[in-house]
Amino acid sequence: MTDTLTIPAWFNGPPTSGNGGYTCGRVAQLVGAEVVEVSLRSPPPLDTQLEVSREAGRVSVLDGETLVAEGRPAELLLDVPDAVPAEEVAAAQEAGGERWSAGHPFPTCVVCGPGRADGLGIFPAALPGRNGLFAAEWTPDESLADGNELVRPELVWAALDCPTSAPVGNWNAGPAIVLASLTARLGCPVQVGEPHTILSWKLDQDGRKRWGAAALYDSSGTFTCASRALWIELKE
Repeated sequence: MTDTLTIPAWFNGPPTSGNGGYTCGRVAQLVGAEVVEVSLRSPPPLDTQLEVSREAGRVSVLDGETLVAEGRPAELLLDVPDAVPAEEVAAAQEAGGERWSAGHPFPTCVVCGPGRADGLGIFPAALPGRNGLFAAEWTPDESLADGNELVRPELVWAALDCPTSAPVGNWNAGPAIVLASLTARLGCPVQVGEPHTILSWKLDQDGRKRWGAAALYDSSGTFTCASRALWIELKE
């Protein structure tokens, strides 16, 4: 029997394709390693049964003959910043909310879309005086739970995706960027209903390629999960 994977339409990023982080999280579950790198090779179609194949610890997801995503075990080495007080993050979000909303290329994205009232509501903003660091608040609600008051892993991946675009994106100043690959380590379970903060920062840039990273902290400021993302700037 061939394994399949379907991305429900509720989990869109761009209007007609799956949110990159959510899709990567679903693929990562199929790989089953502590750290997984998932590369998106084409926009993940919504409400479409995709074929899953496995070979030598790697997973490929296909839509017919079109390769959608590939996942493999990986490593993730990051210098993670210390947690930032929640009140500082809240103040930054209040000050930067208009910038995020006005420049958003995909306003109905399930994770970070300002036009999505039923989404995760993660809206990163620059932290003044912190050298390019961005931050967002996130209190996962019950709809994200796995039945044990923990956030489903694929939704933690989603939360670790969009914030990495904030330090590397072209807000109001150029072409949109799209996720090409995401590597993540989910170090600790994420509690539903607990206030969290997400920090993100730029790693590097080479032409249209942009690398960013993110880290998730619980209400006590304990570092729990991290990600590294590659974004590609779309051509004009």
